[in-house]
Amino acid sequence: MAKEELVEFEGQITELLPEGRFRVRLENDHEILAYTAGRMKKNRIRSMVGDKVTVEMSPYDFDRGRITYRHRDTGPRVGAGPPPVYRKR
Repeated sequence: MAKEELVEFEGQITELLPEGRFRVRLENDHEILAYTAGRMKKNRIRSMVGDKVTVEMSPYDFDRGRITYRHRDTGPRVGAGPPPVYRKR
């Protein structure tokens, strides 16, 4: 048995906070404070307001969590223009 079993929830980022933290509203309408996991920082995965994320939480503290996965949207990201057009020579 592991030292600590983590609980996973789905949620949506509602607010960006300083120092790489986010306010996340979970599916059960509970709001928590979450930070980006090290793997996401290493791979430079950016999270924005409105992104759907998976959050890991300790069973002892349901007010804080770690964002482990950002779900892909079907539409384009905010501020993203059309893809560049490359001319063939």
